[in-house]
Amino acid sequence: MLTPWKLLARPAREPIRRWVLSAFPRGGGGHVDYDHPVGDAGLFGPDSATWRVHADFPGMLAGGLAALMLQTLHPLALAGVWDHSNFREDLIGRLRRTTSFVSGTTYAPRDQAQMLIERVRTIHAQVQGVAEDGRPYAAGDPHLLTWVHVTEAYSFLQGYRRYSHASLPADAADRYYDEVRRVAEALGARDVPSSETQISAYFRDVRPQLQFSHRSREVLDVLSRVRLPVPVAGLSRDVFLQAGAALLPEWAESLLGRSSLQRTQARLTSRALWSVAPIFRAALHDGIAARACARVSVSADTLQHWPRS
Repeated sequence: MLTPWKLLARPAREPIRRWVLSAFPRGGGGHVDYDHPVGDAGLFGPDSATWRVHADFPGMLAGGLAALMLQTLHPLALAGVWDHSNFREDLIGRLRRTTSFVSGTTYAPRDQAQMLIERVRTIHAQVQGVAEDGRPYAAGDPHLLTWVHVTEAYSFLQGYRRYSHASLPADAADRYYDEVRRVAEALGARDVPSSETQISAYFRDVRPQLQFSHRSREVLDVLSRVRLPVPVAGLSRDVFLQAGAALLPEWAESLLGRSSLQRTQARLTSRALWSVAPIFRAALHDGIAARACARVSVSADTLQHWPRS
């Protein structure tokens, strides 16, 4: 028997495909060659947890938005965004750049992934200043790099859990965290958590440093108005924003001052995204992850299954 999403899948695929490729270009928005050299497995390869988690577009987009929400809570990390980016005019550009970096370090051949990392290290070296409270900050600070990495890795994995329609094997979360920390360490992060237990401990330890400030509120206000059109009836920008908010840990929801009504709306919206998430997979069957699979001569369907460790 056909489920509702399968009945909708065929007519919905093309508009979803056009939107995704317009908002997040298939080449990553840069000059990464995902097709060559043939046989190059990149930093992770097709047996990795990272290739599987990062292949799920709804989970990654919702997770990326959740990570942005979390990142507004760290005063020093936020100061760098506040002072050195044009987030007010081009927050979608920031999302695209993050998407390009994550896609490239995940799926690009090794040398190209390393070049992306070096490029970001060079950019980070120029981002420094003084926060509102007088403390100096630098984007290359190992502690700030760890914060940004952990918020992203946690949110991406939560997005996969919530929206991929896949069940994680018992050790998959630890495998994922242990793999992706290598990119954070290459950027200069230190003492990067490499398991689910360590991620929980990290958040517990860092929470006294976090706060919800007027700057946090302004960034979230800009995020709430970001132009993120989704061309399927019943979906809108707010669906992904709410679906991202549904991924936040309880302590972050409290710190962000999210009301009971907002939390309920997020839970309901997350169910809506879950129900249509398979359409995205059908529409994006030949995306970057599939091209990387072709480069190493494996079927893209491989990423829908988890190998035994």
